[in-house]
Amino acid sequence: MIQPETVSPDGASLPSVNGALSFIVPQETKPIFHSSALTGGDPKVFFEIEERVVSVADMRPIADKLSIDEQGFELLVQPTAVDDLYDVTAVEGDYYSEIKAMLRERFGASQVAIFDATRRSDGESGATNPDGLRGPATRVHVDYTVKSGPQRAKGVLGDAEYNRLVAADAHILQINVWRPINGPVKRSPLALADASSIATDELVATDQIFPDRVGEIYHVAHGTGQRWYYASEMARDEVLLIKGWDSVDDERAHFTPHGAFDLPNSAGAPPRESIEIRTFVVIE
Repeated sequence: MIQPETVSPDGASLPSVNGALSFIVPQETKPIFHSSALTGGDPKVFFEIEERVVSVADMRPIADKLSIDEQGFELLVQPTAVDDLYDVTAVEGDYYSEIKAMLRERFGASQVAIFDATRRSDGESGATNPDGLRGPATRVHVDYTVKSGPQRAKGVLGDAEYNRLVAADAHILQINVWRPINGPVKRSPLALADASSIATDELVATDQIFPDRVGEIYHVAHGTGQRWYYASEMARDEVLLIKGWDSVDDERAHFTPHGAFDLPNSAGAPPRESIEIRTFVVIE
């Protein structure tokens, strides 16, 4: 297990910053929130949030040791030939092809299904998407749960294909691919938790209300044993792979909490702009 204090052979500690992350306050009833797709702007929450200042370590010195199955995330160099990541046609064509090829190679996947692309900006108005403007996701969360992961996989892959894969003992992972649109990122970077440092009772299932359906995600309650990381000054030719759900129920990472935070002394820096691609990766 990678520990922030002893990650290099000589025992040197990782550089870190103090960042305020937004955590859910657990409550007796199941929390809910209205999604951006429903509000047309910022999500509307119906539960209490608390900010906690935590140490967020720079993952760069240990990037080659990170594992999607242990920590739940990886930092990779992966240039793109797509110049304009706001161009929907280019993203859904050439960029999707790049992402699929990269994930097939990384995981030895038999298929990769892409089902969403979201752009975010901490600029004044947010980033433009076909379904509205989006700012950084500041509440610490996981995109899927033990309930919604399989449901979303069935919706994307189709019931018959999903059932065939399960019967064949195929491995299905939900992986997000997060990239800066402009780099280096100097404000509102993404903080990610080492999945093994999150206790089960710190994952709070929350209903996400869409115009036509109800989804479920995990918000995350603060815990003293949590370990948080970010990639300093992330460049446009780098990507973060983030695991959101895993069909295999064993000791490996299943859910990777993440959320944006304000970087100290970043006032006046260019807005953070990013694009995240949601996928299901199938290994047969």
